Amino acid sequence: MMPTLKAQTRIDAYMRKCVKVARPSWPCFHGRQARATVRDCTSVSAHTCVHASVHSHARAFTLIEMVVVILVLSLFVILTMMNLFGLLRKNTFKVQARQFVSTMQMAASAAAESERRYEVIIDLTEQCYTLRQITSPDLSQVLEEEIIVTNDFGANCQVFYVLFDDLMETDEDHQVAKFRAGHAGWQYGGKIVLLDEMEQPYSVVVSRMSRVVTLKKGDVEFMLPKAKDEVLF
Repeated sequence: MMPTLKAQTRIDAYMRKCVKVARPSWPCFHGRQARATVRDCTSVSAHTCVHASVHSHARAFTLIEMVVVILVLSLFVILTMMNLFGLLRKNTFKVQARQFVSTMQMAASAAAESERRYEVIIDLTEQCYTLRQITSPDLSQVLEEEIIVTNDFGANCQVFYVLFDDLMETDEDHQVAKFRAGHAGWQYGGKIVLLDEMEQPYSVVVSRMSRVVTLKKGDVEFMLPKAKDEVLF
């Protein structure tokens, strides 16, 4: 019996040694303290996992919000551009007609404030106009450095005809009309009849008696200059 007990004792001592070596270097707790430690470790691990999961979901939710906001803003931008383009198409004639009137007014105002002469050339064939400062005695020659503004009337704003106050009218042989302005005012008055996209006439009226160029609806009548024998005073 004695040899068996000694052998068993050696085996038990060896097993305890192995268990002691394999166990992690944690503090040695017993009973309730050990169980509480295990619960605390489990709670910390669970809290860490939950926090990481919530943080991941929060980041994903923020990205979704950003995508939604970008899509909504893009939709508003597209709608705004569509409305703007529709408004521009609706007012194309008015915009182009007012640009032409502003060019005519620019020539009259610049000539009135200086001793220089200006000319607005209207080309009915090309449907365009040019504002230039006259610097050469040869009025038929337009130098490149003289050009101040050149622009097209466009598809929705066309020149129908031009009538001067001396009853000279543009025809097939005269498709270019010229209005010259000096310090004293316009050399000739007249009207430039424009057609909108519905072919409704508008008149740009140029008067020798006034430097103000006006845009009026319809093919209006304008006062012709009177001869000296027609003036009563």
